[in-house]
Amino acid sequence: MVRWWPPIGLAALALLGWAVGAGTTPIDDWFQRAHGSVLGWLLFFTDQRTIAVILLGALALAGYRRRWLLTAVIVATPVVAVWLSRVFKVWFGREKGGALAYPSGHTTLMVVAVGMAILVAGARLWLVVVASVWTLLGMLGQAATYHYFTDVVGGLLLGSALVCLAAVLRSPSRHFRFASR
Repeated sequence: MVRWWPPIGLAALALLGWAVGAGTTPIDDWFQRAHGSVLGWLLFFTDQRTIAVILLGALALAGYRRRWLLTAVIVATPVVAVWLSRVFKVWFGREKGGALAYPSGHTTLMVVAVGMAILVAGARLWLVVVASVWTLLGMLGQAATYHYFTDVVGGLLLGSALVCLAAVLRSPSRHFRFASR
């Protein structure tokens, strides 16, 4: 599944972006009714400082374990995530409050950060549960404040596709069988 998710995730991102277009959906409007509420505190989960701590922790653990390819992947993937989210924002052109919104770069980066933590620490059940809850809370915070709900779903699709691609790149032999003669 890991090696097939990047193209499927990117296709889903494109389909959602084209389906939503420049307007909103009823679910977007429902989440926007919570704008200005106490849900704003959930932005902690997507705050740049919080994400930096997660990424630095993952980077330190990968370096400590001398997993140099994974260290490079942890450095490169967030940069690619930010760049791609900006490219897609321009491509889709969806705005909220005068700023480009789809897909959510905050959500994309958060998903990449928790994904890098899982890659370096190992996909333990408790860690995947914590990362899933963390991601859902962050998505809720963004959907009730800076973004529409469909923007954060787009960020989830982009971020998860990049994490799966990073998983394949960190150890391609686990995911691809090379023919030898």
